[in-house]
Amino acid sequence: MNADPNSEGGRKIRSVEISLNIIDRLQNEDRLTVGELARTLDHSKSTIHNHLSTLEQRRMIVRDETGYRLSLRLLDMANRVRSQVGNYEVINKEVETLAEETGEIAQFGIEEHGMVSYFEKERGNNSVETASRVGTQQPIYSTSLGKTILAFLPADRVEEIVAEASFEPKTTRTITSSDELYEELERIRDQGYGIDNEENIEGLRCVSAPVTSGDTVLGAISLTGPSSRFTHDKLHDELADAVTRAANVIELNTKFS
Repeated sequence: MNADPNSEGGRKIRSVEISLNIIDRLQNEDRLTVGELARTLDHSKSTIHNHLSTLEQRRMIVRDETGYRLSLRLLDMANRVRSQVGNYEVINKEVETLAEETGEIAQFGIEEHGMVSYFEKERGNNSVETASRVGTQQPIYSTSLGKTILAFLPADRVEEIVAEASFEPKTTRTITSSDELYEELERIRDQGYGIDNEENIEGLRCVSAPVTSGDTVLGAISLTGPSSRFTHDKLHDELADAVTRAANVIELNTKFS
């Protein structure tokens, strides 16, 4: 085993990392051969084949005449993950309702590993396509979902996340310093919702409201749309009210469930 002193916990198991890298690559491709995986991951064919054989035996991947793909067993895992997050049905219903009522993209996110993870997403009739999809992650400092969640986390967790943030600019409007981010978090706490003003993707704006249960931050719910429709006044009025109402519905159903 190779040890990496800079990794979380102080050590990293190389063989596990290779298997997970294979799964990551297969997630982004329809099918890949042993040779293609060996080239992209910079390992020998024999090493890749051994890992593929183990993953196939564990039914994590499937092999056919054109290569390897992820197994449907991962869908079962994904559904299990969703069930482990409290009140998935309530969140799903409210995200669907929000998308239907506004015609825009509605999403629910949670914090994982210092980033925002997309837990639920629905598209309204007038929505535009975005790169986000359920299960993917984005920087917590450049998204309304991420900043809104961060604003209401315990102070020690906020400090930990901010200290580890890379602050790589996604656009010219992205927050690029801890001081700027702390100012933004204070603004979000004061107004009760967060804004992404083309900070993650140029041409897109978002507004999010936190979803809490007591002192626990369950996540945040958001609306996303083109800046031409998501004007400053609309963001801070109609759309902010919409996500706040949706967040309250989830909170009430969580409280009495």
